[in-house]
Amino acid sequence: MKIPFVDLKRQYSDIKEEVSERVGHALQGMQLFLGENVQSLEKEFATYCGVRFGVGVGSGTDALHVALRACGIGPGDEVITVSHTFFATTGAIALTGAVPIFVDIDPETYCMDASQVVEKITPRTKALLPVHLYGHPADMQPILDIAERHKLWVIEDACQSHGAQYHGRKMGSLGHIGCFSFYFTKNLGAYGEGGMAVTNDPHLAETLSCLRNHGSRSKYEHLLLGINGRLDEIQAAILRIKLPLLDKCNAKRREVAAIYSACLPPTVVKPVERPGCYHVYHLYVIRTPWRDELKEWLGQRGIETGIHYPIPVHWQKACQSYSNGHNLPVTEKAVSEILSLPMYPELKAEEVIYICDCIKEFFEAKTAKKSRVRRESL
Repeated sequence: MKIPFVDLKRQYSDIKEEVSERVGHALQGMQLFLGENVQSLEKEFATYCGVRFGVGVGSGTDALHVALRACGIGPGDEVITVSHTFFATTGAIALTGAVPIFVDIDPETYCMDASQVVEKITPRTKALLPVHLYGHPADMQPILDIAERHKLWVIEDACQSHGAQYHGRKMGSLGHIGCFSFYFTKNLGAYGEGGMAVTNDPHLAETLSCLRNHGSRSKYEHLLLGINGRLDEIQAAILRIKLPLLDKCNAKRREVAAIYSACLPPTVVKPVERPGCYHVYHLYVIRTPWRDELKEWLGQRGIETGIHYPIPVHWQKACQSYSNGHNLPVTEKAVSEILSLPMYPELKAEEVIYICDCIKEFFEAKTAKKSRVRRESL
């Protein structure tokens, strides 16, 4: 059996006629610059998240970048975040001229360990940037409390958590700005790149809108030094088709995750869902000291897996100037043990069970090998 890590063709087959119709309509109108679809998606996605404003941008990286800029963060400032994340989280901070300051992660959720934040705050700290990794929310209440006490901005990296909830509130709606990616593999993915920044603050929304459009509110008049970070009209048309399906797709992801959790052997560490949280399983990440051997074993049996992420940001060559003095033992141990299994709404129960059976066989083979070696040594 061949099981890809992600199979986008299955979802596309269900909506391809509507995609063709919507894209064709957009091309017939040829209003491809912040047109009807972008404007409508901004409103629809903001409503979905439970906030007042959405600003469509070119990617999740753009969303993080303009969010930081809208909060006035720049050279000399510090932003507290995590090293166990996709590189864009740190890259967006560094591109503003600010300095990323890393705290370690919770060993079960892989999200920011809020208990470590206060000790990292200095007079230069301007913002906290938690990442809702793999689809599970960071523990936001203590983060928000710390931010309020120290008068800090809170920018949520919600690029992997479309529809996830923290005590009944959607991710992206708790901080000052929430940032989303619509990269094609996300729970809500375009057929290319895209992103959104959401907020309840009208001033921030206006600044975000200006920054994503070369710092311009009207043609050829530039009020800020912005970027070319606009959401593409055709991608917005596709996302408007997929947004009404998001909750149903997330529910299917949770069903797939439930089968994994029920059928996987106790020899692997499985994902958790903390009380009050609604996990949307962008990724289903297990953990084992024999990660590399297991990955190879599964590959030989037609099962594609991933590692998110094998190298923490503070070990990256591009971040050498930010890597000194960080004590992140939980992060550094996790990256050697985590393995992402196939996860998408269209994954069939029999495929999940096959994956689980192959993992069981791996550990049975390891146990048998150890027993044989022990007998031979006697």
